[in-house]
Amino acid sequence: MAEGTGGTGGTGGLAGACGEPESSDSLKAFGEVLKVLRKRAGLTQEEFAPMVSYSLPMVASIEQGRRFPPPTFVERAEVVLDAMGVLRAAAKHLSRRPGLASWFRQWARLEQDAIALNTYECRLVPGLLQTEAYARTLFTEKLPPMGDEHIETQLAARMERQELLRQRPNTAYSFILEEHLLLRRTGGAAVAAELVEHLLELATLRNVEIQVMPVVQERHAGVDGSMQLLETPENRWFGYCEGQESGQFISDPKVVSTLQMRYARMRSQALSLKDSVSLLRRMRGAP
Repeated sequence: MAEGTGGTGGTGGLAGACGEPESSDSLKAFGEVLKVLRKRAGLTQEEFAPMVSYSLPMVASIEQGRRFPPPTFVERAEVVLDAMGVLRAAAKHLSRRPGLASWFRQWARLEQDAIALNTYECRLVPGLLQTEAYARTLFTEKLPPMGDEHIETQLAARMERQELLRQRPNTAYSFILEEHLLLRRTGGAAVAAELVEHLLELATLRNVEIQVMPVVQERHAGVDGSMQLLETPENRWFGYCEGQESGQFISDPKVVSTLQMRYARMRSQALSLKDSVSLLRRMRGAP
């Protein structure tokens, strides 16, 4: 899925309509602890659900280890069940990030320690650069429609993943965005204006480089679609590409080399860093 709606770019590799993320031992353990505490309190799932303002299916899925507990759920359950910090402590050790699809998690793990991440996107603004309003628009417009709880889980995962930009100042982040992504005004004029302002702010970070590929570009090395490239601390490079409902992790050095060649050419074809910032400022319509 595109990173804007379910993968790395739009959704950041989030699970979509094709199923929930796979379970893990830590999720199952959290679910069992929750169930024990609920029963100790003398509550059925039907009684407990409205007390934490979540649906019965959501509570059941969390207890079964199939759904990642949102932070608000953990906090409300702590109070309702008088858990003495047990649920908060257990939640810190959940091994699966909320909302991440199984096919994206391998890439997400590498992102945590990457020393370089290069992203070219032609479909939507990459997940690492999205504002909350822009991301929410993508989730609410997704088909088949998503439930409110699912949207909030996806949104929380997106915002958490964005912390990488500031938490890893020694990681070099490079982004090439098609100009038409900003001209589309996804979510309306106000959302689009906020997005441009957000990009200008991120462009001031020393470890973030944002380039815009102009709408009119007679030579373009990215006609085969969006891509991501990542360098590990061991100086190994990997690639990642997304389709409608799945992602492809690329480790073959020959294929990665081809993607690197294309990305390098696109960096020379896109507007310079200075000119890209100037274009964003003109889009903002203010000095």
